[in-house]
Amino acid sequence: MRFTILISFLLLPFFIFAEEYQVDKTKQNLVKFISDAPIENFEGVTDKIDGYIALDESDFPNNSNLYFEVDLRTLDTGIGLRNRHMRENYLHTDKYPYTNFKGKIIYAEKVSDTEHKVTVDGTMYIHGKTKPLKINGNLFKTESGYKIKAYFEVKLTDYNIDVPKLMFMKISETMKLVLDFNITKIKK
Repeated sequence: MRFTILISFLLLPFFIFAEEYQVDKTKQNLVKFISDAPIENFEGVTDKIDGYIALDESDFPNNSNLYFEVDLRTLDTGIGLRNRHMRENYLHTDKYPYTNFKGKIIYAEKVSDTEHKVTVDGTMYIHGKTKPLKINGNLFKTESGYKIKAYFEVKLTDYNIDVPKLMFMKISETMKLVLDFNITKIKK
């Protein structure tokens, strides 16, 4: 009990000054993975992203933390059978329905009054496996919060996802991920 009170007291200054932003589900959000394989290229898309960023704008990028998750059951490749195979045979969305990333902003470079290039250090969870990951992206200031854009790659075998080797099922071992979503300041 005393330990909990002490931790709460030590974290209090962070939460007093940090502003919280959550994913704005009323705006157009996009999470896309791209598979560039020798035989077939395809994409999977969803808008089912949720999460938050807490940051102190007066001490940006220090004192930030973030958490985002994506519902993998909603990924759509444009072909129903491919969606089913991807979910059942590779992502096992019955057991691992969500992927998530949690971390903090460790670097920010002001590009303009409304844009910052940022580097986020954290961990990515996919398919029951967590791995450290650094992601570069951009924060664009909006009237209600920020627009976040990022592009990065993940290697499927790092997350214990079997990559099919059959000619007619070839997918890339490395998936390119594109994030483009909006966060809105939480009114207190």
